[in-house]
Amino acid sequence: MGDLLDEALLRDKLEANLAVKNRLLRELYGHPGFAVEELLRALRGQAERLAPHIADTTLLLHQWLAEGASLMFEGAQGTMLDVDHGTYPYITSSTATAGGAATGTGGPPTRIHGVLGVTKAYATRVGGGPFPTEVTGDLGELIRARGKEYGSVTGRPRRCGWFDAPLLRHAVRVNGLDTVAVTKLDVLDQCQRVRVGVAYRYRGSLLKELPVEERVVAKLEPVYEERPGWMSLTEGLRAAEELPQRARDYIAWLQELIGCEICLISTGPARDETILLDASRLTRWFPDLNRLCVG
Repeated sequence: MGDLLDEALLRDKLEANLAVKNRLLRELYGHPGFAVEELLRALRGQAERLAPHIADTTLLLHQWLAEGASLMFEGAQGTMLDVDHGTYPYITSSTATAGGAATGTGGPPTRIHGVLGVTKAYATRVGGGPFPTEVTGDLGELIRARGKEYGSVTGRPRRCGWFDAPLLRHAVRVNGLDTVAVTKLDVLDQCQRVRVGVAYRYRGSLLKELPVEERVVAKLEPVYEERPGWMSLTEGLRAAEELPQRARDYIAWLQELIGCEICLISTGPARDETILLDASRLTRWFPDLNRLCVG
């Protein structure tokens, strides 16, 4: 963004980049490419609008911390897309784990005092890559339809499957999760049986944790445990005691399997379709959260 404030530097960078990009556009796509002056004209207007908001954001964050402010960072993408800890090569190019809050912003890791993880009550994946607990057929379509599991920009259907406990334990470890929010519990309301992947099999061996070897991960077979579903409407419920007993048992089961506290359950897309579990780390961090969720 700072390049917008120095037109001479911006021109140099555009010329260097267009020398490469225009050749690719012409030779691969038959596109005539772009002119430096054309792009500069468009960017001048954007620079004028953005100039008051361009700053050294790392310095700004440190100033806020020095003044006693509390900061909350929201990560993008998921743990298994992390450049170091994900399922290579089906990953992104950045740090998608909690450590990315420090590397991406310049905020010191020693000032991070808590990490909240977010997971669905089932599993999803976009595009290729290993997915041991994937569900296909009518049940997979039911979960996809009820969860509206389509890309928000592309509309691309997401792959859906059962909750994968060893994978979540991996996420708990590499992120240092203190507590976990479970979303979309209501999507499973019509499942007569609910399954959870509790381990894997690989060439006859039982693996209780997610392996790191790419060749192994690609050929894992899930080991499931199964319980009766609740077959009752949870959509929109706002108190834990309103949940069917089997739904409450499912949440307690997940908490035991992942070895991390569950602090929140969402039962719909609206802000107030949220259940906050008492005496969790989340409610200790934010004592007024219940009022904010329903306000």
